[in-house]
Amino acid sequence: QRQLVESGGGLVQPGGSLRLSCAASGFPQDYYAMGWFRQAPGKEREGVACIGRHGSSTNYADSVQGRFTISRDFANNMWYLQMSDLKAEDTAVYYCAAGVRLSLDARDYDYWGQGTQVTVSS
Repeated sequence: QRQLVESGGGLVQPGGSLRLSCAASGFPQDYYAMGWFRQAPGKEREGVACIGRHGSSTNYADSVQGRFTISRDFANNMWYLQMSDLKAEDTAVYYCAAGVRLSLDARDYDYWGQGTQVTVSS
């Protein structure tokens, strides 16, 4: 059974940092691209960052470029989203997802985690 489980969300002050983790099980190593998405109340789910199946290609939404970094640990089948200089508008539920192509389009992803809440507030 293929499963993704996120962790690392929480409450952080503006300007702070947080690292999200995604643990994958049941997936062949380096077979899938992996993305991070987020959804704020009343808004559509948006792609934040993605990393290719070999880990050498990445893509970021303009809103997080230069502040967020996506990475993956092939040996442990983990993915990460390092978030820095967080802003109130980054508040959302964050999801990791596995898909067949490097993309920030949710329609390209087949498997999703349950989500982890990130709240940026003073």
